Amino acid sequence: MMEMRKKKLGDLLAAADLAITCPARAREVEISGVTDDSRKAAPGMLFVAVAGATVDGHRFINDAVARGCAAVLASLAYAEKCDALLLKVDDTGRALGYLAAAFCDFPCRRMKMIGITGTNGKTTCTYLLEAVIRRAGGDPGVIGTVSVRYQGHESPAALTTPQPVELQRILTQMADAGVTHVVMEVSSHALSLQRVNGVWFDVALFTNLSRDHLDFHGSMDGYFAEKEKLFASYLKEDGQGVIVLGQGQGGEQEGDVWCERLIDVLGRGRHVCLSCGIGRGLIRAADFSFDLQGIRAEIVTPAARCMLDSPLVGDFNLRNLLGVIGCGTALGFELPVICRGVAGVAGVPGRLERVLPDADAELNGAELATVFVDYAHTPDALENVLLTLRALQPARLIVVFGCGGDRDRGKRPLMGGVAARLGDVLLVTSDNPRSEPPRQIMAEIEAGIREEKLARVASELLMQAGSLQGYDLIEERSEAIRIAIQGAQGGDVVLISGKGHENYQIIGSRKLFFDDREQARKQLNIARQAA
Repeated sequence: MMEMRKKKLGDLLAAADLAITCPARAREVEISGVTDDSRKAAPGMLFVAVAGATVDGHRFINDAVARGCAAVLASLAYAEKCDALLLKVDDTGRALGYLAAAFCDFPCRRMKMIGITGTNGKTTCTYLLEAVIRRAGGDPGVIGTVSVRYQGHESPAALTTPQPVELQRILTQMADAGVTHVVMEVSSHALSLQRVNGVWFDVALFTNLSRDHLDFHGSMDGYFAEKEKLFASYLKEDGQGVIVLGQGQGGEQEGDVWCERLIDVLGRGRHVCLSCGIGRGLIRAADFSFDLQGIRAEIVTPAARCMLDSPLVGDFNLRNLLGVIGCGTALGFELPVICRGVAGVAGVPGRLERVLPDADAELNGAELATVFVDYAHTPDALENVLLTLRALQPARLIVVFGCGGDRDRGKRPLMGGVAARLGDVLLVTSDNPRSEPPRQIMAEIEAGIREEKLARVASELLMQAGSLQGYDLIEERSEAIRIAIQGAQGGDVVLISGKGHENYQIIGSRKLFFDDREQARKQLNIARQAA
C-alpha cells in the first residue's frame, strides 16, 4: 500500500504511459494509493486486479470496493458489475508496476540503479558492490535475497525481488533518505512476472547461467529469455551491461553461449558492454592465486592495473569480484578505490560462511573439523563450492545437503552426481521439502549418487572409519548435521549446503525456525567439550 500522497487519476494514467481509456469525468478523481492486495485496500485507492499463478485478484474486486477503493483496474475479459469506477486494460500484471512507480514519481530516476541477475553469485555481488559504493563516497541501498538495507536500516527479505507495490515503496524510502545507488538482485521470476516494471537500470550485471527453476521456465532457453529482459527492456538508453564470461581461459567455455547472446543483445541496443573474466575480457584477472586465506589477483582494465587481495575464497568468487569491478568501472569509480572496497568484505551471510564454536566453549585441546555453510542449491553452485574446498586438500570432505520440494526435480540426480564425484562422505538430508515427502526427494538425489558408483554405508560406520567413502540418507536435517560434525576429525572439512542464510525450514505448509549455522555451532561446541 502507498500513502501520504494523492494524484489525480488522469495524471497517474498519463505518467504511467498505459493504454487505458478513462472517462473525462473520472480524470479528476483523486487516488490515494495503488494496491493489488484487497486486504490492504483503503479509501481512495486504485485496486489493480492481477491474475496470479494461484490466486486471481479479480475475485476480490468487491472486497476492495467495500474497503473504499475509488477505482478498479481489471482485465478486458472482466464482465461483472462493479460499484466503483471500473477501468480495463489487456494486461493488469504489466500495468501494476508502472502505476505503482508513477504514483511514487518514479523513485528510480533519483538514484543510480544497478541490477544483478544470474543463477549464482547475485547476493555476494550485492555485498561487494555495496562496499565499493560506500568506499567511493556514495550512499548505497541494497534489495536482495538476504535483506533490504540502507543507512543502518535492515529488514529480512521475503522475496529476492519484491512485488511491484512493495518495490516502489522501498525505492521511495531510499530516495527520500538520500540513497545515491541502489544495488538490486533481479530474479528470473521477477522479470517473468514483471515486478520491475517502472524501474530502469544504469548498470546491469550478468553473473552466470546454469540449471535452476526449470519447473517454472520449462527449459534453459526459457530461463535465459527471462534473464535477457533485464538487458533488452530495463536498461536505460545510456545504460551499460557487465557480462561475466564463463570459466577458464579460452576455447569453448561452459556458459559462453549465454554470454555471447547477451553481448549481442547489448550491441543491438547500442549499449556499452564490459566483459569480465579470468584471463580474458575487457576486465580480467591476469595473474591470480587462491588459498584458504583468500584470493590474490592482478586486475587489468583498459585504463589501469591494480593488485587485489580479497578474503573470499575460490575461483567462483574471483568471477564475482570481476563482475563487481566491472560494475564499479561502469559507474565511473577508479580501479584502486574499487579494489579497496571489495577487499574489506570478509564474507557474505550463508555464502561459504565459516562456522566456529562459541568463544567461551571449553577447549580441552580439541582439534575440530572446519565447517562451512553455503547456499549452493544448484548443480553448478555445488560443484563450484566443492571444487574450492577440495583444493584445500582436506583429510575428508563431508557434505550435508538436500534439495527443495515442489521445485525442479531434474536437478536432484545432477546434484547427487556432483556431490558423489567431489565429496568423500555424503549425508543426504531434507532441505525445504514443502509438500513433497522428504524420502522421495532424497531417493531422486540418491539415483545420481548411485550412477557414480558410491556405496551406501551406515553413517555411524562412515564417520568412524576415517578413510571410508560413501553416503547415507538422514531425513532429519539437524541429525545429519550432528552426525557430520560429531563424527568429523581434525583435518576434515564439513560443508552444510543448500540453505545458507535461511533461518527456516518449510515442511508441508509450516515454516519452522531452523538455522544451519546455529545447528553447526551447537554441535561444534559439543564436540569441543567432548574432546
